[in-house]
Amino acid sequence: MKDADSSSKAEIVLPGDVLYRGKNMLPGRGTYRHGDEIISKVVGLKAVKDRTISVIPLAGAYIPKVGDYVIGEIVEVGLNYWLVDINSPYQAAMLMFDIPEFVEKNADISQYYDFGDIIYAKITNVTKTKYINLTMKDSKCRKIVGGLIVHITPSKVPRLIGKKGSMVSMIKNITGSFILVGQNGRVWIKGGYETLAAEAIYMIDMYSHQKGLTEKVEEFLKKELEKEGDEDVRQTK
Repeated sequence: MKDADSSSKAEIVLPGDVLYRGKNMLPGRGTYRHGDEIISKVVGLKAVKDRTISVIPLAGAYIPKVGDYVIGEIVEVGLNYWLVDINSPYQAAMLMFDIPEFVEKNADISQYYDFGDIIYAKITNVTKTKYINLTMKDSKCRKIVGGLIVHITPSKVPRLIGKKGSMVSMIKNITGSFILVGQNGRVWIKGGYETLAAEAIYMIDMYSHQKGLTEKVEEFLKKELEKEGDEDVRQTK
């Protein structure tokens, strides 16, 4: 069994890998304690924060959490609710009072949100039985029209966002695209160099474990835009 040291250096670990020996650290997500050892439960990226060791899975389904913003698709319209696919084993529900629009009594609610519509919504409730509630009553929430939707591994969303939004901001600035990231692994891109922004996002999904990824993505974007003859990019070099 591999013995991983207790430094904060990023590394890929496997189930059964020993991440730390001793009592000074706490087991976090994706780990468990066995005697004096903290051991990985999943394949993922080792993360150390304060006194907690966690493993961020490199793959896996999205597990909804209260406060997450997600990109969902309306898959059913009821009398007073919508069912929404949020790229999870569990569907979410959005009720009439969860939308900012005023709904008249006995109105056909499909005139507000219809089957197949794409929305950027916030999770307000997750019960023990995985009943999930969404709301559109938030300044960030909106109906999504046009652009591209790309899909990445949900566990890699933090890598796409970067520290204080650094990675996704860099992609926005270079490509001129508006980007909304859902915690459920769906990303909306609109405007600017949409296809190029999508390629950069897929690059992050594939190589999220590599060091210096921000610089590699930035270099890739600038080289691709130089091929397009983008003057602004050449001037930033």
